[in-house]
Amino acid sequence: MRTRASGRTVGGLRSLSLQAPAVTLLLIWMLIPLGMTLWFSFQRYNLMMPGMEQFAGLENYEYLLTDPALWRAMGTTLLLVGSVLAISVIGGTLLAVLYQQEFLGRGVARVLAISPFFIMPTVSALVWQNMMMHPVNGVLAWLMGLFGLPPVDWFSSFPLLSIIIIVSWQWLPFALLILLTALQSLDDDQVEAARMDGAGPVAVFFFITLPHLKRAISVVIMIQMIFLLTIFAEIHVTTSGGPGLATTNLAYLIYLRALLEFDVGGASAGGVIAIVLANIVAIFLIRMVAKNLED
Repeated sequence: MRTRASGRTVGGLRSLSLQAPAVTLLLIWMLIPLGMTLWFSFQRYNLMMPGMEQFAGLENYEYLLTDPALWRAMGTTLLLVGSVLAISVIGGTLLAVLYQQEFLGRGVARVLAISPFFIMPTVSALVWQNMMMHPVNGVLAWLMGLFGLPPVDWFSSFPLLSIIIIVSWQWLPFALLILLTALQSLDDDQVEAARMDGAGPVAVFFFITLPHLKRAISVVIMIQMIFLLTIFAEIHVTTSGGPGLATTNLAYLIYLRALLEFDVGGASAGGVIAIVLANIVAIFLIRMVAKNLED
């Protein structure tokens, strides 16, 4: 018994010693930036006034929480994330069912449908700004001209809708890829049995296909929401957060505080608020995914 116990102890210590460098590096990688952000969030620190840094306590947080721009940015963030998620999940599910069917050129169509996800956000925003949504030379303006409609300056008239379209175009292929992969494991015999019992395409979709995709949809929502909370490039390239604060999300508001107003303390406080918001969302999503996996 002692030999077994000592063997287990030695094995455990050996495993711990092998894991220690990686765990230590990971902790340093995470804790140092987080610690610096917390430290600066309690400082009155402006890059335009070097040497005048001093402890500010909760002043930065009080200023942010009473600033209407913060709540406007949080509302824009939630609206942007919710809209893109709805478009991605609904559109990705329907496209996955479509591309699961047999038709000529299905392989090429799948590649073309997934390819926007591999385009960099900056390039995607520039393509939509200059080639698709340009009020004079854009494809959408040309299409509207064919029907006798006046061209639309999308980024001035519908700024947030324009950002939602651009981001959805980029993230819809990701949802399609995950859901199409999950759809490959659907038992064809189960579908055929339902059809033999008289179930139509709509009934098969709602009672067989959709429940089968429930876990995959949960994973798509969790992964996308984490990334969508930090959307920046599309906003910076196209609207710069405007007009006014119409397209300023939380990430872009932090950028405005840090690099345009040079308020490192206020930007750090905004970063801490963003971290808290992201963790609340992550906890909710992890519980949702875990519940679906148990089912």
